[in-house]
Amino acid sequence: VGDKVMVLARSGLWQEVVNVPASQTFLMPEGMSFEEAAALLVNYITAYMILFDFGNLRPNQSVLIHMAAGGVGTAAIQLCKTVENVTIFGTASASKHDSLKESGVAHPIDYRTMDYAEEVRKISPKGVDIVLDPLGGSDTSKAFNLLKPMGKLITYGVANLLTGQKKNLMAMAKTWWNQFSINALQLLHHNKAVCGYHLGYMDEEFELVGGVVAKLVNLYSQGKIKPKIDSVWPFDQVADAMKQMQEKKNVGKVILIPEAPKEESKKEEN
Repeated sequence: VGDKVMVLARSGLWQEVVNVPASQTFLMPEGMSFEEAAALLVNYITAYMILFDFGNLRPNQSVLIHMAAGGVGTAAIQLCKTVENVTIFGTASASKHDSLKESGVAHPIDYRTMDYAEEVRKISPKGVDIVLDPLGGSDTSKAFNLLKPMGKLITYGVANLLTGQKKNLMAMAKTWWNQFSINALQLLHHNKAVCGYHLGYMDEEFELVGGVVAKLVNLYSQGKIKPKIDSVWPFDQVADAMKQMQEKKNVGKVILIPEAPKEESKKEEN
């Protein structure tokens, strides 16, 4: 009672009061804000397990991070920086490139105006060692083709399904039709790995996830990782918060809080 904790749950956290099993709560480290705690678990566990458990990231390797300015993207960049001499390629709209360079992305690529696969090959003709794929559809095929021998593709989302505020059945059909497919025999000839990751289906893996959280808390305490907060919104502005992401304006996490910060309410009263 009274402990400040971070919480993992598959859904239902956009509420003032939530009930979760104790096994899905983790002590917040000293000096961490609640906003940072809200931004840490899902994104950093995902990025950590993709890069280290599946990706086996090592010094002198190269990584392609899609949606590099988003939550998992910023977490992945920081985690790559904990390994010596990792070259990071990151896709994002041009307005976010300066921010990406500051955070450690050697080669930001504007996916809207350039073919990112061509841009990667100009700098690294053989491709990259690891691709983080939250896109799905034809981008997964491009990712697989961009891998060096012994490279790893980790797919963890299908953002290509999301094209705006409403469901777009054409986009869904196109993404489904273009979805990457390969069989075990074909993999033999490529010397590449394809992995799938979904934190939502790790509900029962308390030891596995707990071990990763312990490592992340340690990295946070050492100052090696720090959740990047784009903006903070009270619940009654949830539509604006969603718009911030849909219009791809955010760099880092968009955070919801039950009510507006006290400073703002004081200003309104005055």
